[in-house]
Amino acid sequence: MRLLYFDSSRRLTSADFSRKPIPPYAILSHTWGDDEFLFEDLVNGTGESKAGYKKIRFCGEQTARDSLQYFWLDTCCIDKWKISELSHAINSMFRWYKNAAKCYAFLSDVSTSPTDAQRHQSTWEASFRKSRWFTRGWTLQELLAPALIDFFSLEGQRIGDKASLEQQICEITRIPATALRGDALDEFSIPERMAWMAGRQTKEEEDMAYSLIGIFDVSMEFRYGEGKERALNRLQEEMGKGTASILCSHKY
Repeated sequence: MRLLYFDSSRRLTSADFSRKPIPPYAILSHTWGDDEFLFEDLVNGTGESKAGYKKIRFCGEQTARDSLQYFWLDTCCIDKWKISELSHAINSMFRWYKNAAKCYAFLSDVSTSPTDAQRHQSTWEASFRKSRWFTRGWTLQELLAPALIDFFSLEGQRIGDKASLEQQICEITRIPATALRGDALDEFSIPERMAWMAGRQTKEEEDMAYSLIGIFDVSMEFRYGEGKERALNRLQEEMGKGTASILCSHKY
């Protein structure tokens, strides 16, 4: 696992813990934009002018406020050109979010003034309910895996956590409160868990299956180009249950 930190010169640096005990870390949940800070930028020491670097800076600063040193983001902590590393990361993602000391959900389409988050919930709740974060496939496991999630606006203002916003999240996602509170996911039926993906989208069609592997506690090989139906069939095979018709007939 590759983690980020800002060194004494405030330079963004990475540390590889692949063969070492992993220290406490914070992790970011977000939606991708058009100008993200990528692994190549991290390696080359470039990209600070990119719009996506704002999330890096925010996560580092919030990590420090929470008395942690290291943090993780999917945009630049994975060398996606190495298939083995990408596969390992995707298969490990649910566990990484679950094991994080802190999880921050950065909602780039929810805006607040410095006092809105504390005093005027009505000014941001409408945009919170419509946030793109609730429509992406990968953020489903990022919502379910961590015990606690702190939600932040575009300005980096904390607007609440998974507990204080439970009612809104349940209404938006139709996920039972018990699942949000950490009940074992295998206590929910396969059709019920599949229904949680309804209305969500992924950039690559195969990711509609791949983003579910943590929710169904399986591992699988990644074959981009195989198509959604084949990926869902292989997911069912890994689950070892006769539910192919459920998976393939489910409407997203």
